Amino acid sequence: MAKQEKAVTKDMLVGMTVVDSDGRSVGTVKDVAFVVGKMGLSLRVEGKKGESRDISWEEVQAIGDFIVLKPAQTQVQETQRTAPTCPTCGGPLRYIEQYQRWWCDRDKKYV
Repeated sequence: MAKQEKAVTKDMLVGMTVVDSDGRSVGTVKDVAFVVGKMGLSLRVEGKKGESRDISWEEVQAIGDFIVLKPAQTQVQETQRTAPTCPTCGGPLRYIEQYQRWWCDRDKKYV
């Protein structure tokens, strides 16, 4: 059965809490914006101290009761450098960013 796509409107986004990949609050969406001449859009997010920042739509991992951001690329690269080994076969694990999980190529499973 195919997963049904669900559209997200501006009205749904404005007022939502944004959290980073560790679950820490980044702020609240105040508006949705895009830059003339560039593809994509961004979220205008206001932090607890009133500071505003734009977060690119490409940085968003998931939307539910709140907006979850993808891990920072440097964090993912650091995690990959210290790759753990499979508890079953002892082989190296590979980090699958899309699913945020470790994969064992030998056992063909997530750990």
